[in-house]
Amino acid sequence: MLHTISAFDRLGEENAFAVLARATALASQGRDIVNLGIGQPDFKTPQHIVEAAIKALRDGHHGYTPANGLLATREAVVRRTLTTTGVEVSPEAVMILPGGKPTMFAAILMFGEPGAEILYPDPGFPIYRSMIEFTGAAPIPVPMREENGFAFSAEETLALITSKTRLLILNSPANPTGGVTPRAEIEKLVKGLEKHPDVAILSDEIYDVMTYDGETHCSLLGFPEIRDRLIVLNGWSKTWAMTGWRMGWSIWPNGDKGAHLYDKVRKLAVNCWSCVNAPSQLAGIAAIDGPQDDVDTMMRAFDRRRKVVVEGLNALPNISCITPKGAFYAFPNVSKTGWKAKKLASALLDDAGVALIGGPDFGILGEGYVRLSYANSEENILRALERIGAFLAK
Repeated sequence: MLHTISAFDRLGEENAFAVLARATALASQGRDIVNLGIGQPDFKTPQHIVEAAIKALRDGHHGYTPANGLLATREAVVRRTLTTTGVEVSPEAVMILPGGKPTMFAAILMFGEPGAEILYPDPGFPIYRSMIEFTGAAPIPVPMREENGFAFSAEETLALITSKTRLLILNSPANPTGGVTPRAEIEKLVKGLEKHPDVAILSDEIYDVMTYDGETHCSLLGFPEIRDRLIVLNGWSKTWAMTGWRMGWSIWPNGDKGAHLYDKVRKLAVNCWSCVNAPSQLAGIAAIDGPQDDVDTMMRAFDRRRKVVVEGLNALPNISCITPKGAFYAFPNVSKTGWKAKKLASALLDDAGVALIGGPDFGILGEGYVRLSYANSEENILRALERIGAFLAK
C-alpha cells in the first residue's frame, strides 16, 4: 500500500463529467441519449478566434509565456473589464490561467487550513466545497434558496461570518441554479462586510454576460471599498464557447492589504502549470477585441431555449421550475415526484436516455432538485422533456 496524505481522501469531484462519461458510454452502445448534463455551450468557437490561434501557430508562437500571462492578453482583459463593469484595473492585477478552476484552487489554497472557515454557495459549483475540504478548512454553506430566486441573502450570509472566516465565495449568475443576485442585495452585503475587514472575497463571475429579462450583472469590482481583498474569477469558456481551450483570467486585489496575493498565485503557477500556451492567449485577445455577433446569437438562442425548458418542466407532473435569470441552467424542484434527486437523475439516464445532474452533486441543500443545462438544441430539449414526462407517467 502506498500511503498518500489524508487531504486527498477529502477531495471531491465534478459529477457532471462522470455523467458525461456514462452518457457517452451508453451512446457508444447504440443508445439514443439526450445530454442536458454538461455545462458546455453547444456552439462552436467563433471562426475568427480559431483563425487567430492558427495564425499564432504558423507565426511560430510555440514557446513558454510569462507565468502570469502575456501582457497583451492581460491588457485585453483590462479593456474588456472596463467595457463590462466601468472599472479600470491594472494589467499587473490580471492573471491568465488554464481555465476558471485554477483561480478557485489558488484562492482557496491561500486561505484554507485546519481551524479556518470558508463560506461558499450551496447549491453551488461542487469544486468550491471539494477544495475547501482538501485544505482542511471547514466548509460553511451559504444557502441559495428557491424562494429568493436562488440569489443569496446578504443578511443570512453575514450572519454566518465568524472570527474564523477567512474567505467568502460568491457566484452570480450562478451554477447550478441560474440565480442572479440583485444589486440591492450585493450592496447590503458589501456594507455589512465593512465589519469584517479580514475576510477575503472570491467572486466567480464566469457567466457575467449571460443574463435575461432585463437583468444585469453586478460585478463586485464596482465596490472600491472591498477592492483590496477582492478576487474576481472570469474567463473565455462560456462567453465565447471556448471550454476546451482552457482559458481563464482572474483579477487580484490592489493596495497594500491584498497586493501580495498576486505574487503568491504567480509562484503557484510557476510551480504547477508554468504558463498558458501562446496560441490560446492570442485567440483570447481576438475573442475580446473581435466582433461579438456570435456571442449575441448564442445568447438569443439560450434565451429561447430557457423559455422552452421552463414551460416544458412546469407542464410535467409534480415538477415545478422557477425561471432562471442567468447562465444556461434550470434547477427544477422534483421533491413532489417521490424520488430522491440523484436516483431520479440516474433512472432518467438509464431508462429514458436523458442525462441530468442530481441536485445533491451541487451541495447538501441540493436535495429535491436536478440541474438541466439548456446548452443543447431546442429539438433535443423537447425530446428530453417528452421522455421525462413519459418516465414520470409510468
